[in-house]
Amino acid sequence: MVDFHSHVLPQTDDGSRSLEESLSLLRMLAEQGVDLVAATPHFYADRESPERFLERRAAASGKLKSAVTPELPVVRTGAEVAYFPGVSRIGALPDLLLEGTRLLLLEMPAGRWGQYAVSEVLELSCSGAWSVVLAHIERYLPLQKAAVWESLLENGVQMQVNASFFLSRRTCGKALRMLRDGRIHWIGSDCHDLTARPPRIGGASAVIRRKLGDEFFAEFDARNRSGLK
Repeated sequence: MVDFHSHVLPQTDDGSRSLEESLSLLRMLAEQGVDLVAATPHFYADRESPERFLERRAAASGKLKSAVTPELPVVRTGAEVAYFPGVSRIGALPDLLLEGTRLLLLEMPAGRWGQYAVSEVLELSCSGAWSVVLAHIERYLPLQKAAVWESLLENGVQMQVNASFFLSRRTCGKALRMLRDGRIHWIGSDCHDLTARPPRIGGASAVIRRKLGDEFFAEFDARNRSGLK
């Protein structure tokens, strides 16, 4: 299984605090059936320059990848880019894509999105240079008009949800319907640590298999792997 959203890079953001914790997180993910994990540390343009972020990320990624053993998931480096006005014109955007792909994980603002923000996401998506994936959209579902979601989907914007969306009684039914209807493209653990925000993606995959079937899950996983090429 692919974990598309995680904070497993050591000492890079509010996620893993050490190399040892990063390796423990990867072991937990492996036990849950994950064999490929996207390491997506937060990037906030108002807090540091892209150059500084990329320098820190490269150091952490190199440290982690050199310690990963064959039984642990493969780590691909990316970023969770916090939206800001003008994000579509940042020169370093290609360096923030998920390693080996054209996928950009974009974290949208809390609250109702303005027309400018939606238009800029559509501009990014329609540029042809990359594919936009919105992070943990379950946080924003009730806050945006239905027309916004339809416009984003129709213009190729992909949607990522966290595993917890499938693990709450309150939201599980909606999560399964959206996944079945092709309105969810990626699932991530969004794990940060071993206790408060540990990996729970194995539980989500079990729910999907039980409710939608092993064949459905296998096809979803195959599409994910194809999308990472």
